[in-house]
Amino acid sequence: MRAWPTGGLWRHPDFLKLWSAETISQFGSQVGQLALGLVAIIVLDASAFEVSVLVTVLFVPFILFTLPAGVWVDRLPRRPILIAGDFGRFVLLATVPAAHVADVLTMWQLYVVGFLVGTCQVFFDVAYQSYLPSLVGREQIIEGNSKLEISRSAAQISGPGVGGALVELVTAPYAVLVDALSFLGSGLFLLGIRKQEARQTATQRAERPSLWTDLKEGLRFVLGNRNLRAQAGCTSTSNFFSSLALSIYLVYLVRVLDLSPGVIGLVLSLGSVGSLLAAFTATRLSSRFGVGSTTLAAAFLWGPALLLIPLAPVGSPIPFLVAAQLIIGFVVVVYNIMAVSYRQALCPERLQGRMNSVMRFLVWGTIPLGTLSGGALATWIGLRETLIIGALGAGAAFLWILLSPMRSVREMPTETIDVALEPAGA
Repeated sequence: MRAWPTGGLWRHPDFLKLWSAETISQFGSQVGQLALGLVAIIVLDASAFEVSVLVTVLFVPFILFTLPAGVWVDRLPRRPILIAGDFGRFVLLATVPAAHVADVLTMWQLYVVGFLVGTCQVFFDVAYQSYLPSLVGREQIIEGNSKLEISRSAAQISGPGVGGALVELVTAPYAVLVDALSFLGSGLFLLGIRKQEARQTATQRAERPSLWTDLKEGLRFVLGNRNLRAQAGCTSTSNFFSSLALSIYLVYLVRVLDLSPGVIGLVLSLGSVGSLLAAFTATRLSSRFGVGSTTLAAAFLWGPALLLIPLAPVGSPIPFLVAAQLIIGFVVVVYNIMAVSYRQALCPERLQGRMNSVMRFLVWGTIPLGTLSGGALATWIGLRETLIIGALGAGAAFLWILLSPMRSVREMPTETIDVALEPAGA
């Protein structure tokens, strides 16, 4: 009996290092996301609007830096960018518990740390999604994304529970330190990857077009393809309304439903079982129903699942919250695996960075707008009402897929396209 699987990417040592790095950082991030919000809410007694601003500053860099980041990622080796992003986040997050010990921690420091961490994440994410297709074979992209989502889902199950327990045991600022250390561990694993990336020659570097010319090529590739436009429209709409609701989610759980950090962590952990199930079944779902139909169904279910949160009765909210998290976790992971794998398979290697940066700009650029709107709406009309508006808006996002050729796509692309053409046979 074999103690270690031997098929597929299990025999790919460099992918296993990338997977290990992602697993460690995902676990730490799940702890840190909960802990950082609770630092603001419990330690610094922040208002709902201040908490939404904290969420916003994490995503503002996606508006400011994502598009040029894609050009640089296509011009430079991607692994050093990933390593710098990990080590940078380690240093930045470690300042939070240090400031707490010195009794000088303020919301302004959290805002600065959040903005700089978000900036590191911009470059890391664009390089990360562009790096996978060059590290593994094209036929292994779905397997790679599925394995990475398994780690993300497993972290979502255990991370919030551990984070909630850590907050109650050692307080929120020290729980943030766990997130910082996870990025240090992730960076060390990435240092161990041996595969060398193709480098541009001196002639190629000398003949580089301007940044704007390169950027326009990435924009044409994404916006010139109906299926990628539909993906971008669906995800950006969903992200705007979801962030509008979820930016005040922790505040709602603490101040309306009166849940403790430990219970909040447990609810998030139990609900994240859906993410793990999705990571294991996404490939089979797409094989059975087709890539387009699977994408459409996942997008359709997101809004109704989100609506369960404000409908949860104050007296017994846990079943509603866990059900919401289960469904949300499942459909988001299925959708992400389908969408990311589709565009990675469609895009040529030389455009991966710019394609991913354009998609990130379009779909994550709406998040800070949503979080600010959520904080303002919560202050104006109330927390529960804001959650309802967010759920209803997110529920309409599936129309982008329904009204596009993407709904009819049966299989992942087997060949790339190197120009902005409409998808043939879609």
